Amino acid sequence: KARSNFKQPKSVTNQSPMEAVVLEMQEPKTGVKSQTQRLVITTIPHAITGEDIVEWISNRFKIDAAEAQLMGTLMVSYGYIYPLQDYKRLIMKADTSLYRFQLLFYFQAIYLAKRNIRKKGMLELHEQEQYNHLHKWMNHKWDFIVMQAKEQYRAGKERKKPDRVVFDCQERAYWVVHRPPIPKHTLFGLKSNIRDVLIIGINCMYHSSLVKYTTTYKQHDPILYPCLPSNPWLTDDVTYWDLNKPNVENPTRMRVERWTFSFGELLSDPRGRADFRLFLKKEFSGENLAFWEACEDLKWGAAATMQEKAQQIYKTFLARGAPRWINIDGKTMEITVILYLNFFKDSYGRYLKSPVFKDTQIKAVSPEPHRFRLAIKHTSSGITTLFLALRWCL
Repeated sequence: KARSNFKQPKSVTNQSPMEAVVLEMQEPKTGVKSQTQRLVITTIPHAITGEDIVEWISNRFKIDAAEAQLMGTLMVSYGYIYPLQDYKRLIMKADTSLYRFQLLFYFQAIYLAKRNIRKKGMLELHEQEQYNHLHKWMNHKWDFIVMQAKEQYRAGKERKKPDRVVFDCQERAYWVVHRPPIPKHTLFGLKSNIRDVLIIGINCMYHSSLVKYTTTYKQHDPILYPCLPSNPWLTDDVTYWDLNKPNVENPTRMRVERWTFSFGELLSDPRGRADFRLFLKKEFSGENLAFWEACEDLKWGAAATMQEKAQQIYKTFLARGAPRWINIDGKTMEITVILYLNFFKDSYGRYLKSPVFKDTQIKAVSPEPHRFRLAIKHTSSGITTLFLALRWCL
């Protein structure tokens, strides 16, 4: 909209519309009012405020303040105007924040030439490419650019503090806008893309996590480790299933050991959850686990019963005077997340050190492995070979 309302002045030639607007803003009579402003303990000459810039753009292009502020932000982000206070935030604030106009002509070439003088020709690769491009593009005025850069570099140490602050902000704003590109090589000098290095790192983490998981759970995997006391599919002995029933009174030692792997393992085992519920009751916080279980049932339950379950949860846990009221403030949708985090960070660690868990460990059953008879050698050789193969696999 602002671009459609813009008419380029007749006196401006070979300039982009934005450059013409910046020149028009610097006109003494019709442009943005500039004056000496105080910045902390320093006075800055020819400074302009953000609200004056937004007002001028709004009046010039007949647009509202929000669109004028957006246009001002674009001018700041592309380096035509730079902030004197918060130079890292390239936005236009419609308040008393101070700004200044960037040098419109050759400021890329002047700053890069000054950097070349300061570093004695030792520029980065991308800087050298840009320097050569500007040299070729502005060859007819390169002597003037180099002279201006040398003059600024020589006078830098002799400037007064206000001028030094202005030029520092000016140069800093240029390099914030014209940031160097993302490096294409690693720190080791390998000619490989950073994306490839990240993919390799992610794959290494994946394999490392897989090895760690396998090492932790190998004794609990019936394919990698024999079942205790025996595999019921091989021996027709159902003792393994009896010892690992969901709500068995005394679980096996390996089952109790698995609860210590993670909090999710504890809650996924019905016997472990019952043990954890007993611990919470002794700490007078059993209603928190009951509320979490009710919300999980609501989340994964049937849609037809959702309204009834939600009302029951509200009456039981959330309403004033509820029989199992939970003492947690916050939004209802966030309470289950807070409860789970509290369980994981606080209650789970104390449960593993509590007498409840230690008593369960003491009562845990450790069955002896099944001893196969050697009478199998009297059977046919084919069956013997098949049995030994299955035994080795399992």
